[in-house]
Amino acid sequence: MIATQAYQQFIGGAWTPAAGGRTYEDRDPYTGDVVATAPAGGPEDMTAAIEAAAAAFEAWSATPPAERQRMFLQAADLLEGRQEEVVSMLARETGSTFGFGMFQSFFVPNLFRQAAALAYAPMGQIIPSDTGAFAMGIRRPVGVVGAFAPWNAALILSARSIAAPLALGNTVVLKPSEWSPWSGGLLWGEIFAAAGMPAGVLNVVTHAPGDAGPIGSALIEHPAVRRLNFTGSSAVGRIIAEAAGRHLKRVLLELGGSNPLIVLADADLEYAVNASAFGSFLHQGQICMSTRRIIVERAVADEFVVRLVEKTKGLKTGDPKEPDTIIGPLINADALAMVQGRVRQAVDAGARILVGGEAVGPCFQATLLADVPPDSEFAKQETFGPVASIEIVDGADEAVARANATSYGLSAGIITSNRERGFALAQRIESGIVHVNDQTVADEPQMPFGGVKDSGFGRFGGQAVVDEFTELRWVTMRGEGHPFPF
Repeated sequence: MIATQAYQQFIGGAWTPAAGGRTYEDRDPYTGDVVATAPAGGPEDMTAAIEAAAAAFEAWSATPPAERQRMFLQAADLLEGRQEEVVSMLARETGSTFGFGMFQSFFVPNLFRQAAALAYAPMGQIIPSDTGAFAMGIRRPVGVVGAFAPWNAALILSARSIAAPLALGNTVVLKPSEWSPWSGGLLWGEIFAAAGMPAGVLNVVTHAPGDAGPIGSALIEHPAVRRLNFTGSSAVGRIIAEAAGRHLKRVLLELGGSNPLIVLADADLEYAVNASAFGSFLHQGQICMSTRRIIVERAVADEFVVRLVEKTKGLKTGDPKEPDTIIGPLINADALAMVQGRVRQAVDAGARILVGGEAVGPCFQATLLADVPPDSEFAKQETFGPVASIEIVDGADEAVARANATSYGLSAGIITSNRERGFALAQRIESGIVHVNDQTVADEPQMPFGGVKDSGFGRFGGQAVVDEFTELRWVTMRGEGHPFPF
């Protein structure tokens, strides 16, 4: 029996309870057991965290790059040393299967090592002036950054939300999801405190289910917060963007996707089947990049469908703590009900279930649908679960048209034996990310990651974060003055 942990918030370098003393139970989505108790923070806790971050900003922004780099490199090493604990907690807190937990535990140390290099990113340019002035464009950290992190890839997406802002000299207030208070937030208080990060530079405020609105509003509205980043659903992203706009605050939004994977007639079918299954069912389809629509050329559709159905039938559903489980639980009962409802509604409207389609305890079977009506909720909205549809087309042009027939535009894939043709088609797909000869779930810390249309705007990763989390200022110097007309 693993003991239940009692966590506190991380504010101003100290571990503190919620101002009101309330806590809530963080439960295992598979067993329902209590994993931990976490503070049920409120707006007053958020305000305290913001004020701590604001007070720490001046000194942190002036910290030499070597020192910021050292902390991130040490954080990466510390996280690697806690891999077994972290992977176990990802399973217990978020239902992450062993494979996906291990992937997250490998990815984030590399993310931190990439962020360590940002401490030395070029922060300015010399600009020719017609007036004789010495003109510069100088980038400076913005101040306090507010970060909203989701539960679904809790380790990766929370780390991503804080890494670049901190490395570039900003201070951060992180609001993790109520479903992953430790693996999506409080862990980083432990890691960076051990790495020597000064008090107030990183703050983590947790809240109970149903309390996100007031605490999120406090983060958005506080005048000391100058940038925001949010990863989550398009519906919530729209709310945050509207609220940020009222306060003239720039926000980076990485939102949902209805991600297409095109399988052309010249594809290697075994590879295409394996890619489709991985893209659709990794982490129970609870990834913003998950393959939602598999678009197949008619010439190979029959054989492809038979093979993919057989592959899908063999995916083990059950306890994510068992290493060979592929399909673990959905995050909570509401998520399970949503997936069930979307599948039922699609079937009632004429869709066919090729495999799966049933709940198994807190899990939902890996499911493939065909003939999904375009006006169904499943076709129009992101369904966050292990369900993908198969669409059959007569050629590549129709495949591209189908791929673009969505309000989303996060990730897409094309599988073909002709890379040049695949690259040409990729230019026509309305998506922030397109992979030729790969499925839709792929990420590297140094890549510009983000979407278009209802999948958001702004980019995490690489040099894009310098623009996202710094301000560009125009500064001039003159050796001599110039004459004024009056």
